Amino acid sequence: MKGVLFAVIATIIWSGNFIVARAVIKDVPPISLAFFRWLLATIILLPFAFRQLRTEWDVVGNNWKYFLFIAFTGITLFNTFVYVAGHYSPAINLALIGTTSSPIMAIMLSAIFLQEKIPWQRVAGLLLCITGILLLLSRGDLRNLYQLQFGKGDGYVLLGAFAFAIYNVLVRKKPAGIGPLSFLLLIFGLGTILLIPGLVWEINHEPPIHWSASIIGVMVYLGAGTSVIAYLCWNAAISRLGTSRTALFGNLIPLFASLEALWLLQEKFTMLHLVCSVVIIIGLVLANLTTRRT
Repeated sequence: MKGVLFAVIATIIWSGNFIVARAVIKDVPPISLAFFRWLLATIILLPFAFRQLRTEWDVVGNNWKYFLFIAFTGITLFNTFVYVAGHYSPAINLALIGTTSSPIMAIMLSAIFLQEKIPWQRVAGLLLCITGILLLLSRGDLRNLYQLQFGKGDGYVLLGAFAFAIYNVLVRKKPAGIGPLSFLLLIFGLGTILLIPGLVWEINHEPPIHWSASIIGVMVYLGAGTSVIAYLCWNAAISRLGTSRTALFGNLIPLFASLEALWLLQEKFTMLHLVCSVVIIIGLVLANLTTRRT
């Protein structure tokens, strides 16, 4: 139950990431948005985890390739691809492709590299989650999905989903001897450093950031909420539930994002939202059922 709670908290926080990021996409270029998000997250964690990280530096030195690669996939690439995709694809494409493909990729990678068994309950739960998302995004008429066109932005979303699927698998292989806070401080810092070449290019080719009080507030939300708190909860869920089970909770992100939009935009809660919510929740419950072993 703790693993489920951690996963749900992470998806609630992450669901606001798409709404906030798209609201400032004209004021902050994508790589700059990712860079300052992770830089702020690193600064927030620094006073709490730096001393512990120093005592665990031998673990880092012995596994530096692992930490570099997980930082590159889960920090440098994942959200940067999503922010770049927002310039080319509508929101329905981002939600549909990102949230449905990443859990499937994570389950497949877990089965291949971690030898995690995929019972029929998990497959059935995944299919129910996807069905609920498709109904929600198509507004109850699956024929609307035929109007989707796969473009440049969709390719970036797929790359981001694949990067996050790799991250989910790698978290399960985290070396022993490094704590959760020092782990996040390390990969946040490495991921931020790896963004610097892209940031330098963007500064020379894109308009500057239009700083304001609202932009600073967005950065604080992204740095503290969607980065520190959400990643701590997500990693805690993976350690308790496993990669493939936790990845399924990513299907809650478009559901929560829709509910947040209803609240923020004062739209009506329709029967379609209720039905889709029930279908997705049933899928998650089914996917997390455990079978008895004789």
